[in-house]
Amino acid sequence: MHTKITKTKKIVYSLLVIQACALIVLSFLSKKVSIPAILILMIETILAIYVISDFEEAYEEQSNGVRNVLGSTAEEAFLTGGVGLVMYDDDYIVTWMSELFKERKIDHVGDRVLGWIPEADDLIAGKADEVSVTLDEKTYSITRKEDAQVLIFTDITKEVVLQKKFDDQLFVLGLASFDNYDESVQYEDEADATNISASVRAPLVEYCHTHHVLMKRLNNSKYLLILNEKAYQSMVDDHFSVLSKIRRVSIKMDVSITLSMAFAYGSTEYDVLDEMTANLMDLAQTRGGDQVAVQCVGNDIKFYGGSSEANEKRSRVRVRVLSHALRDLILKSSNVIICGHKMADFDCIASAMGLSRVASTFGKPVSIIAKTGGIEEKLAAALKINEQELSQEFNFITDNEAVNQLQEKTLVIMCDHHNIKQSNGAKVLENAKKIVIIDHHRRATEIGIKPTLVYIEAGASSACELVCEMIPYISNKVDISDMVATFMLTGMVVDTQRWRVRTGARTYEAAARLKDMGADISKSNAWLKDTFEEFSIKTEVATNAERYDHGVVIAKVENRVLSRSLMSQVADSLLDLQGVRAAFVIANCGENEAGISARSDGTINVQMIMEKMGGGGHMSAAAMQKTRGMVADLKNDLLEATIEYFKEDSEDESNS
Repeated sequence: MHTKITKTKKIVYSLLVIQACALIVLSFLSKKVSIPAILILMIETILAIYVISDFEEAYEEQSNGVRNVLGSTAEEAFLTGGVGLVMYDDDYIVTWMSELFKERKIDHVGDRVLGWIPEADDLIAGKADEVSVTLDEKTYSITRKEDAQVLIFTDITKEVVLQKKFDDQLFVLGLASFDNYDESVQYEDEADATNISASVRAPLVEYCHTHHVLMKRLNNSKYLLILNEKAYQSMVDDHFSVLSKIRRVSIKMDVSITLSMAFAYGSTEYDVLDEMTANLMDLAQTRGGDQVAVQCVGNDIKFYGGSSEANEKRSRVRVRVLSHALRDLILKSSNVIICGHKMADFDCIASAMGLSRVASTFGKPVSIIAKTGGIEEKLAAALKINEQELSQEFNFITDNEAVNQLQEKTLVIMCDHHNIKQSNGAKVLENAKKIVIIDHHRRATEIGIKPTLVYIEAGASSACELVCEMIPYISNKVDISDMVATFMLTGMVVDTQRWRVRTGARTYEAAARLKDMGADISKSNAWLKDTFEEFSIKTEVATNAERYDHGVVIAKVENRVLSRSLMSQVADSLLDLQGVRAAFVIANCGENEAGISARSDGTINVQMIMEKMGGGGHMSAAAMQKTRGMVADLKNDLLEATIEYFKEDSEDESNS
């Protein structure tokens, strides 16, 4: 409105000036003064000034109407309460501001509202009921009067300060646990064990003291942490540098001890926080340890750290207990259904075969879902070669057939995965009453099911290793044929990248046990050989690979569709090159689907990089897929994810 009045004034006054100039020119030319014309011009001028002034006064009265209506007492109350009013016109130009802003020397009359307060965009558009903004170190809550061009500012600075003080003092419950502690000291003499304990404990004690954390010892390796949110935030800002400090001390002491931590907050119910911290600690350790899992009540779980490879930390006692629990569940079941992950590989199907032989030992009908979800090419070829013998030992079915076999007492075993979204038996899992998980991948935050028994060991090389280790504890009557043993050994060969990564003493023990069962390494090698076409494709892809900082190599393929197994093989071969720490292969891996296969030598956590892009896996082997994804777009996203990863890694190091 104010803008329109100004424009109108300019137009009217301009016309009057033009009329006066015209009158002067005519008088000069005719050499005769027109008295009537002058009188008319004077009357027009007086009328124009009167009308415009009347409009301005009316508008001013309208603008000041809030003050007139409220009165001086109400105005003082507004000032005391820190309430300010702002009026704007149809063009979103500020036309009036109340006394509060005048007192605080804030004047934006004539400015655009959104130019002054961009935060008010959603408010004016009706997408938000309230927004907050900070002006000159004061915080205001802004609301909009419905059906009116008025913004109401409320000074909430004191409330914000008080809320910050309150939030800083909120209770945070934490746990700290040394990974692999018992395994690292069990064979040491008392003096060495004491020295190791004191050396790895010292950085944690110092760190807690620095950040004002109350630390109480629960046992030799676990500690209770009590702190407020201010102290917790200081640890977040520090990127939990204690993890890397303990990692360096551990390396110096020649032990494989790392630290896992869990923090829960956002509730005054201590039993809730206690349960949360226990679950978070379990989650951090099943993901491989050497990391921090934190959660605010009602929010998603966040992870910090996790930059080191998971070490073997399962004890034989734990294996025995879990094996006996699995045996009891099998005995109480009417039948057993085993499902694997989509695009099943050797480790997936072979471990399912091993579990199938275990269940058959107790006379239970067993089926393996293998005709749904896809199968990796080399595995498919190996199954084809041994089709006749396999058909006599195993019942391979589709997911629909599995649904028809589902009964009240059916036991469903998830093998080599733990997330329903990855499973080739999702339909069965949605309706199953009893579910067992046996997996070696780092645990995800959401698995989509409620399992009865969970055995997730990120320190193991493969699911085949876990199953092989469980068999003697379940029954000494389990019959593993030479063929099944060969398949299981091949699963271990593939998942360890031919014994180059994720291999511990327990890995070789399992391999030796399978060899004793009749595993034929020559058959395994024959199944894994490349065809000439595969060799040509791998060579072509590797030739077009590009090198980046930090020993990263990326191979992008846009002119052909590559299988996931071939992508992983190319990535494996790139790791053999000198100076390469991580290799990524990006390609179309199906109809309307693109993906990335990631491999590392163990110094770069490719799982964390893939998780940033919606994928997952291990520290040294991970992947992701995207429906309707473009190879070029995935490469750009990958470069951003790697930059973010190395930035976080450098920050962790600088803070440690």
